[in-house]
Amino acid sequence: MYTGIVQALVPVVSVETKPGLTTYAVELPEALVAGLKLGASVSIDGVCQTVVRIDGPRVTFDAMAETLRKTTIATVAQGRLVNVERSATTGDEIGGHALAGHVTGTAEIVDVSVHENNRTVTFRVPEAWMNYILPQGFIALDGASLTIVDIDRAQATFRVSFIPETLRRTTFGFRREGERVNVEIDSRTQIIVETVERVLAQMALKAALNSP
Repeated sequence: MYTGIVQALVPVVSVETKPGLTTYAVELPEALVAGLKLGASVSIDGVCQTVVRIDGPRVTFDAMAETLRKTTIATVAQGRLVNVERSATTGDEIGGHALAGHVTGTAEIVDVSVHENNRTVTFRVPEAWMNYILPQGFIALDGASLTIVDIDRAQATFRVSFIPETLRRTTFGFRREGERVNVEIDSRTQIIVETVERVLAQMALKAALNSP
């Protein structure tokens, strides 16, 4: 589990691509390497990845075909900066919201508006996801826990505002239109929405069967 509070912005230092498999390494700060073990889970741009090798500050991960298909890890390149969070442990403060690191898919950045002391970014997602994206609700983008400002169901878009500290600590300080980010829908919202939809459908069916 993760908290959605990005702990570091780190560079990708190597990438090896094979059919259906990408092996890549990032360079972590000393504080994030401490106590890290093989097999541990680390969030890379919101994607839960398993540590397969540790060489000092250099930590290596394998991304399989399904991960490459659903996430931006498929476009990882040497020199690129990524958001990193170590998995949460018992007693950690949940400063954002609970994340699994299981990415739903990707969203496209369709607008970036820069204002004094903040930045507002508009994202487009598949229309079906809009059932789970609510104004003032939670969403995770590239592993960062964020609050949705507002939505446009007709365009299948939503907006998020970023304060200077978030821009400084994450990749959103330099994201541009046309780029894609990893999305993890808030699981609690999804469960509630799908439960309500199922109950309403059952009620409608029962009413139809009982009608004269």
